[in-house]
Amino acid sequence: MLNLIGVGLSDEKDVTALGMEIMKNSEKVYLDSYTSIWNGKENLENILDMEIIELGRDDLEQNSSVLIDESESKDISILVPGDPMVATTHIILIEEARKRGINTKIIHNASILSAICETGMHAYKFGATATVPFLEKTGGELPMSVYKTLKLNKSNGLHTLLLLDIADGKGMTAAEAMETLLELERMEKDNVFNHETKVVVFARAGHDDSIIKYGKVGDLKETEFGKSPMVIIVPGNLHFSEEEYLLTLK
Repeated sequence: MLNLIGVGLSDEKDVTALGMEIMKNSEKVYLDSYTSIWNGKENLENILDMEIIELGRDDLEQNSSVLIDESESKDISILVPGDPMVATTHIILIEEARKRGINTKIIHNASILSAICETGMHAYKFGATATVPFLEKTGGELPMSVYKTLKLNKSNGLHTLLLLDIADGKGMTAAEAMETLLELERMEKDNVFNHETKVVVFARAGHDDSIIKYGKVGDLKETEFGKSPMVIIVPGNLHFSEEEYLLTLK
């Protein structure tokens, strides 16, 4: 049995009652530490009285067959920050398990894709999402695909959600992401993202110390947002109700 359990945006207090029940009945419990940052591992281990094994990128992608093999004879659970079916990685896991006739169960939870509506922006007005990567992962090459996604969404009047990369448990800051986007603008010169562009920065969604700020890139790039994770939203055409809500953000 392979269980994918969404554990929400913050810590062990976000876990649903059903998710907790399934974990307690699992023979092994893993935590996806690759796709996002989550802070409840130690407390959850104390609650369950069992070890939670962290999984990295290779475990979930190149070596995912090991997890699927194990789930053929054991009841295992993989804990996923946010909702388990947002990342393509987890969809592929479920697909491969089902191809082999392994029973699967998915427990949903809060995701950044729903939490962004706390900014007052309408969910149905978002276009394609993109991730701003650390340049160390790209060999120093600027992520043109991010710029193209932003440009396409903007041309269609749609909002763009930019997820910020994580590496070795460290999340990219909004300032780092904005600098990458400004460098892309300097190369492409399509007036997609500059110091005058208005954006929303949403830091630590779902946490007690979450921060949402709206303003020009030139101002927000110098703002301290505390700990990761963070996302940036580049608005498209705003509905009047969205404009009014954004003005309440300080």
